[in-house]
Amino acid sequence: MSRTRSAVLTAALLVTALLAAGCGVSSRDSADKVQGVQQLNFTAQTLDGQKFAGKSLLGKPAVLWFWAPWCPKCAQEAPGVARVSKQNQNAVRFVGVPAQDSVPAMKRFVQQHELGSFDQLADTDASVWRRFGVTAQPAFAFVRPDGQVAVVKEELSEAQLRERVQQLIAR
Repeated sequence: MSRTRSAVLTAALLVTALLAAGCGVSSRDSADKVQGVQQLNFTAQTLDGQKFAGKSLLGKPAVLWFWAPWCPKCAQEAPGVARVSKQNQNAVRFVGVPAQDSVPAMKRFVQQHELGSFDQLADTDASVWRRFGVTAQPAFAFVRPDGQVAVVKEELSEAQLRERVQQLIAR
């Protein structure tokens, strides 16, 4: 095998391994780290092309769900997120924050998993992810009405998500 061909093959294997490892990486040590209102100082565009201001989340509990269209754990989690979102639609604002893929792929995922009942941001450059310190998916940010944010960088079951949403509402 030529040196160039070997280098290309090695690089392709490395990229594949990194992509696979990034889906569902757990970081329990950083779960629930409460941070300030400055994280909500961003603007983005929804998958529908509408402007979205992060500061619009102030005043009401909110949940941001960070996902990627190609992530199997995100696909597993999606039905539970959709149900918890619908069950709490009057008390909590849900916002999806997909990244690491194209807008058409994000839209297909939303349609396939029936996630159209809440805003989905087109975070194609992962700038919103970086603002919340998210480097892997799935992850969540729980936003209190006063703007305090708790980021959970791991997968949550539907029951765990429901419990955290109830805690958010009770505060």
